[in-house]
Amino acid sequence: MPELKVVIADDHPIVLLGVREIVQRDSRYRLVGEAINSSELVEQLRQHRPQLLITDFNMPGDSTYGDGLKLIEYLLRHFPETQVLVLTMISNNLILTRLQELGVAGVIQKNHLHDEIEKALSALSAQRHYKSVGAESHSVIANPHHVEERFEQLSPRELEVLRLFVTGMSVSDIARQLCRSNKTVSAQKISAMRKLEADSDQALLTYCIEARQFQ
Repeated sequence: MPELKVVIADDHPIVLLGVREIVQRDSRYRLVGEAINSSELVEQLRQHRPQLLITDFNMPGDSTYGDGLKLIEYLLRHFPETQVLVLTMISNNLILTRLQELGVAGVIQKNHLHDEIEKALSALSAQRHYKSVGAESHSVIANPHHVEERFEQLSPRELEVLRLFVTGMSVSDIARQLCRSNKTVSAQKISAMRKLEADSDQALLTYCIEARQFQ
């Protein structure tokens, strides 16, 4: 059986080194390219047309390719012949489920990288998707009432802050717009994140977008 070509992408040198060593030990795969940002990644895929891409979810992006869901959607649309295995520190189940809905071959939490990546490589070499151990499904689309209940917990001022946050404004921008202090706006944003169970700015933004809020 011919070796399967692999490209790996991550902006953290230690992670990149760890993934490289694991892939190079596996005789079923041949590492053909590496990238540390979105533009390099797309160029590597165009050049090598690999069967597998192992990529970080959050990477330095640019206005063309971005990162996160925007990048993953682009890769799946333009390189359908490449299986995409996503590495991430994000634990927000809505984002993890959205990745599955988009059609990635698998998602691995970085804190479980060495425990899971060899299992994932075995599954993907057999053209099977890999489901991370303990992964839950909490699709926004599949659970609209669940999402509505969470947003109903937000105060009018928290909703106001989120509405501006989704447009791309920073905390300081929002504070100036609403004539509040940075500290107050930051506290309201953190409170909203806690109620929505979003553990990062990107998770919060994705939650709002996928929930069709403020559109």
